[in-house]
Amino acid sequence: MGGGVVANNGGNAAYTHLVDPNRKWYNNRRLIALNAWIVLLLITSSTNGYDGSMMNGLQSIEQWRLYFNDPRGGKLGLLNAIQNIGSLAAYPFAPYITDGLGRRSSIFLGATIMCIATAIQTASQSVGMFIGARFLIGFGLTFAATSAPLLVTEISYPSYRAALTSTYNSLWYSGAIVAAWTTFGTFQIPNTWSWRIPSALQGLPSVIQVALIWFCPESPRWLVSKGRHEQALKTLAYYHADGNAEDPLVKYEYEEIKAAIDLDREVAAKIGWKTLFATRGNLRRMRIILALAFFSQWSGNGLVSYYLNRVFNTIGITRSVHQLLINGILQIWNMAWALGASFLCERIGRRVLFISSTIGMLVFFTLQTACSAVYANTGNTHAAHAVIAFIFLFYAAYDIAYSPLIVSYTVEILPYQLRAKGFVVFNFAISLSLIFNQYVNPVALDTIGWKYYIVYCCWLAFELVYVYFFVIETKNRTLEETAALFDGEEAVEQLTGAAGHAAANEKDGSTGSLHDEKITKA
Repeated sequence: MGGGVVANNGGNAAYTHLVDPNRKWYNNRRLIALNAWIVLLLITSSTNGYDGSMMNGLQSIEQWRLYFNDPRGGKLGLLNAIQNIGSLAAYPFAPYITDGLGRRSSIFLGATIMCIATAIQTASQSVGMFIGARFLIGFGLTFAATSAPLLVTEISYPSYRAALTSTYNSLWYSGAIVAAWTTFGTFQIPNTWSWRIPSALQGLPSVIQVALIWFCPESPRWLVSKGRHEQALKTLAYYHADGNAEDPLVKYEYEEIKAAIDLDREVAAKIGWKTLFATRGNLRRMRIILALAFFSQWSGNGLVSYYLNRVFNTIGITRSVHQLLINGILQIWNMAWALGASFLCERIGRRVLFISSTIGMLVFFTLQTACSAVYANTGNTHAAHAVIAFIFLFYAAYDIAYSPLIVSYTVEILPYQLRAKGFVVFNFAISLSLIFNQYVNPVALDTIGWKYYIVYCCWLAFELVYVYFFVIETKNRTLEETAALFDGEEAVEQLTGAAGHAAANEKDGSTGSLHDEKITKA
C-alpha cells in the first residue's frame, strides 16, 4: 500500500523572514487589541457548543422532561435536530450576506436573530414554541458562524493565524462547559426555571457581539475585493505593524491579497456554486472538505454530544446528578485537549494530527463497544466504569484534530472568491450529518442498545483509510499559498512572486530597496 498524499512543504512560508521576532502578542499593544477582537469572533463557536451541551443536560432535568411530556424517539430527535434544520434554511443566503455586505454585517445579523430566538426559547409555553425558537437560533447562527471564522483567519497576524483559526472550533467546548455546569447547577430548582435559566444564558455571547461587533476591524481581503484599498492597507498597517504602511510585512500581505484577488477576478463573473466542483483543484478541495464535515459528526461523538443520558442508561448510570456531573467534567477535558492541539497544528502539521486522531478514535471506540457488550451481558460494574474511561479517551483523540482543525483547514484551503461559498457547503454537510444523527441515534439506541456502536467502529476504519490517502499537509504557508496549493505549485509561485515583486518595487520607489531574495519564497 502506497503512502498518502503529501504536498511539498516548500520550506518556511514566504513571509516568515518579514515577521519581527520581537513582536509578540503579549508585548505589543495593537496585537493585544487585535487578539481581543478575535476573541469576540471566537465566541460564535461557544454559542454552538452551548446548544449541544444544553440539550444534553436538559434531557437529564426532570422539570424539562415533565414540561414537554418526556420526549423520546423521533420527537426528541426533532428537538435536537431543529436547530440544524434552521441552519439549512439560512445557508442559501449566508454567503451573499458575507461577501456582499461584509463579515461584520453578517455576524451582526446572525447575533441579532439569536438574541430574539433565545428570548423566545426562554419564554416557551409549549413544545411548538420551543421548537420554533430553536429553529430561529439555527437560522441566525448560520450567518454568524459563516463569517466569524473567515474574519478570524483574514485579520490574524500571520504567525498566529493557524493557531487562532484552529482555536475557533475548539472553543465549541467553552460554551459546552458553561451549559453543562449551568444545567448541573439548576437541575434541582423545583420549577421551570431549572431549564429556562440555561435557555436564557445561551443568548449571552450574541448580546456581546451585537454590542461590540462594529468596533472590530473588517477583513482586508473583503475591503480589497470591494475596491477599498486604502482602508485595507490601513487596517493591515495598524494591527500588524504599529501603523507603518511601509513595513515590509504589511507590503507583502497587501500585495499578496491584491495578487490573489486579481488572479481570481478574471473568472469572478463566472464564479457560482458550480465553480466549487468545476476544476480539478476545486474537486480536490471539496473531496476533503465534505469528507471532514461528515467525519466530524459521524465518528461516534454524536452519541455523547447529544444523547449522553441514553448512553449512560445503557450502562446502568441513571441518576441525573451523576449524568450531569460527568457531562460537566467531560467538557472541561475536551476543551483542554482541543486548545492544546490548536497550538500544535503549525508545529506538528495537519496531516499527522488527523491521522493520529482517527487511529485513537478507532481504538478507544472499539474498546468502549467491547466494555458496553460485557456490561449488557454480565452486568459487570467494572465494565460500566471502563466505558466512561474510554469515552474520555475517545474524546481526547477526537479533540486533537476534529475539534480544532476542521474549520481552520477548510477556510485555509479555499481561495478568497470561493471561501464563503465553500464554507457554507462545509456547514451544510455538517448540518445534514447532524440531522441524521439526531434522528437516528435515539431510535437506534432505544432499539438495539450497545450493538449500534459496531456501526461506528466500521465507519471509523473507513475514515482512517480516507484520511490517510486524501488529507494534504498545509503547514508553514500563507493563506494565499495554501489556497493555491491545490491548483499546483506554479500557482503558489505566481502569487508569491507577484506579491514579492510588487512590494519590492513599491519599497524601491519610497524609502529604499527591498531585495528580491528577501521576498521570494525561502
